[in-house]
Amino acid sequence: MKGILLVNLGSPKSTTEKDVRIYLREFLMDKRVIDAPWLIRKFIVECLILPKRPKESAHAYQNIWWKEGSPLVVISKRITEKIKNKIKNPVALAMRYQEPSIKKGLFELKNKGVTEVLIIPLYPQYAMSTTETVEEKTKEIHKKYFSDLSISFLPPFYNDENYLDVLSNSIKKQLPENFDLLLFSYHGLPERHIYKTDPTKQCRIDNVCCFEKERASHKYCYRHQCYYVTEKIRERLGLDKSKVRQTFQSRLGKDPWLKPYTDKTLENLPSEGITKLAVVAPAFVSDCLETLEELAITDKALFLDQGGKEFHYIKCLNEDENWINWLIEKINEYLYQS
Repeated sequence: MKGILLVNLGSPKSTTEKDVRIYLREFLMDKRVIDAPWLIRKFIVECLILPKRPKESAHAYQNIWWKEGSPLVVISKRITEKIKNKIKNPVALAMRYQEPSIKKGLFELKNKGVTEVLIIPLYPQYAMSTTETVEEKTKEIHKKYFSDLSISFLPPFYNDENYLDVLSNSIKKQLPENFDLLLFSYHGLPERHIYKTDPTKQCRIDNVCCFEKERASHKYCYRHQCYYVTEKIRERLGLDKSKVRQTFQSRLGKDPWLKPYTDKTLENLPSEGITKLAVVAPAFVSDCLETLEELAITDKALFLDQGGKEFHYIKCLNEDENWINWLIEKINEYLYQS
């Protein structure tokens, strides 16, 4: 019997400083997040980040926490339940970090008689710190505990035409009537991650290679995939190129990250005469700390403080019925393939 395991990022158990520290330690000690040798990574996390960051992050989580818990986890659970109600095969949910764990999700499916599992990382674009770490962690757990299960992975779906239709329709429904600019803000990555995931070793992180039609590296290039989504959505919305811009948020440390930075861009937009702004975050399918607190609260305040007049945050797909139906279509393709 075939089963489905949805995998999202994860969240702290609660908004206490203790639980946030536990979550951050697991997240940041992942070698595909901070890609340094273990001893260096341990020093960075324990000595440079954890002394201060848990308190700051706990406060941020408190600003967006729902009665039922973490928005990302709550939304993911709701999506899972809606899928369960529409298909007969077993469906489970897991988080890459914290609970419910990937191990727990696979146990749940196995106990229901599942012998083949489709893993669906809930990330549209490929990145070492998202898709790759889910795949490698799942393979590690599979080898140790579930070698009798057959597993496969849904690849990144940034270029799936039906997915792009779903995303553009969701954005269109939320766009304000009047706006100066639609800003696509993607989660940032250190530039070195782009180089590391490039099998051709020819990536230049410029405005040439990312926009070439056919390159072997595009399959693994997060930057290319972000620009691809932005352009395809712009076309679907019928917007002039002057009405759309792309940035990257959430950088950490002093190493160069993908540019332009969202916060620096927001500081400068009002001086360019852009005072009515709509913002969307297409690297996320579920609203979370980076969207609800960083974008919709912190970055909104930054933009308004610099002279902006209107800041409209466009929600992620979350429980959008078309998004859930798209997932079910992909699941059915797997369930009924010969």
